[in-house]
Amino acid sequence: MRGPYDPAHRFDREGFWWACATPDGDATMCLRVQYREVRTTAWGAGAEWLLERVPVLLGGEQPPPDLDLAAHPLLREVARRHPGLRLPATGLVMDSLVPAVLEQKVTGTQAHRGWRGLLHKYGRPAPGPRQDLRVPPDAAAILQIPGWVWHRMDVGPERMRTLRAAATVADRLEEAAGMEPASARRRLRAVPGIGPWTAAETVQRVTGDPDAVSVGDFHIPSLVVHFFTGRARGTDEEMLELLHPWTGYRQWIVRLIELAGVGKPKFGPRYAPQDMRRF
Repeated sequence: MRGPYDPAHRFDREGFWWACATPDGDATMCLRVQYREVRTTAWGAGAEWLLERVPVLLGGEQPPPDLDLAAHPLLREVARRHPGLRLPATGLVMDSLVPAVLEQKVTGTQAHRGWRGLLHKYGRPAPGPRQDLRVPPDAAAILQIPGWVWHRMDVGPERMRTLRAAATVADRLEEAAGMEPASARRRLRAVPGIGPWTAAETVQRVTGDPDAVSVGDFHIPSLVVHFFTGRARGTDEEMLELLHPWTGYRQWIVRLIELAGVGKPKFGPRYAPQDMRRF
């Protein structure tokens, strides 16, 4: 989720805080930039695991590609202004998959509501000095959550079933962190309810896949099409055709487009989602 009220993540004057469940146990990490260097502190049983992964987590082992942007001056300028752009790799599948499932086919408000409810009710206190951080629940805890509680957290039946199916095979899914991105996406999509969008979003975060494109996203296809053509709306097929010249690095191009700050036009009133908790 990565928002200001995300119980597993915080930005403050001290830096970026992340609470997670590593293979070695719960851990909390604080990343801060001092004098153009990244300083890291970690707490908990999984602290050493996190500290060893800092270069990969920050995308330091995958330098920016030498992309041909000659035909697109704005993209070239964005790349010049953001030489530090990297694609992080968390190495933790369920940590990224659960929020991605909660984001399926709902607004950001609904997704954040479900994530906050899940962590506040079933998460664990994070190790370290931050009392407001929570470690996401493990697969066993997710499988024990009754259906009526998911409803109270504004998580509908489809997303609930997908989370339960994923939790049932969580150990097998965690193996995807060490796979090639294409194989990782296939492993994830073997779970009922996980489609191309959820698999791409998860693999982007877990492996830093430079080519994963979020096909099926509500905003990204129109954003990409508008950036390149000026048209207000676009389809997945049009987006993939426009990104084709950068096959292998399409996620880099999408990130550059987002950093360009060129928003697509908006039409009509803002969508007001139903709050399932009232029913």
